[in-house]
Amino acid sequence: MLRISVCDDEPEQLERMARLAEAYLAARPELTGTVARFESGRALLAAAEAGDGFELCLLDVIMPPPDGIETGLRLRELGEDGEIIYLTASDGYAVDSYDVRAFFYLLKPVEQKRLFRVLDQAVDKLRKRREEAVVVPTRGGARRVPLERIRYVERVGRVMRYCCTDGVVDSLTLRGSFREKAEPLLADPRFHLCGASFVLNLQHVAGVEGRTALLDDGSRIFLPRAAAAAFKEAWGRFWLEGRGL
Repeated sequence: MLRISVCDDEPEQLERMARLAEAYLAARPELTGTVARFESGRALLAAAEAGDGFELCLLDVIMPPPDGIETGLRLRELGEDGEIIYLTASDGYAVDSYDVRAFFYLLKPVEQKRLFRVLDQAVDKLRKRREEAVVVPTRGGARRVPLERIRYVERVGRVMRYCCTDGVVDSLTLRGSFREKAEPLLADPRFHLCGASFVLNLQHVAGVEGRTALLDDGSRIFLPRAAAAAFKEAWGRFWLEGRGL
């Protein structure tokens, strides 16, 4: 299910973009989805806080406070990692939209062909993210765990514990070192080894304060003293190079 949010304070523009989003879904029969309309950034944020997130968001920039940039930043703070496509009549906000890790920036009036092409690119990116996974042997059998859902992995006793956005998965008893078993994760640029037996997904880190990693669910991970500086550098480089987009 592809959840699309459209947010614009101008009713006519909101309805036009929502209808284009609905037309996109209708033109792609392989996709099933919904389109939600929001007349303000506050309304969109309220829905996100209530757990009604999105995979794609068409977000106007110039709105009464909070404007589109402020709304986007707040959505990221809430842990929303869906793709944001900014819409505006001015090109003066493109640099600001980078801070929100926006997928694209479209100037109004948006043409259907152009929008559909950008939406196709965003959907392709979402599909690839969903397909990337590791298979974890557990007591109940092999479990496929999507990489994007993993916040961190740690060694607990003699098992590897995968702490994910939708629960916890414990592996069978480790045979070999934690580092060896974590190699499939560490091959992905999102994951960083913190100490001997802890791996963090940089995509789920909202900020770093000293030796503390702030995760997108509000939790805090205290980093080993020897690993803190390298982790902060890796996290900054990850977003600066656009790998988190």
